[in-house]
Amino acid sequence: MSLQMLWSLFLAHPAGVVNSLALFFAVAGSWLWLMTRLREQRGLVRALVQGELDDIEVQDERALRINRFFYRFGGICLGAALLLSWFSTRL
Repeated sequence: MSLQMLWSLFLAHPAGVVNSLALFFAVAGSWLWLMTRLREQRGLVRALVQGELDDIEVQDERALRINRFFYRFGGICLGAALLLSWFSTRL
């Protein structure tokens, strides 16, 4: 599709295009949250199996920072999806 075709689609149906973008951000953000949670659980199971888990000790600092980053980025994506969806109702 050419850029001119995409622009004419946006001009014809602006709310639908913006809402589609919001849906993309919502799917991306929720996927990030789910995969980060799955990664945390796998790390805890791996530590449990290897016997490295004492009491309720959590993962190393590097893994915690990476998980926090992905949770924040996923939250930003979900927030952007909410704002874009709200904005598309005003078009």
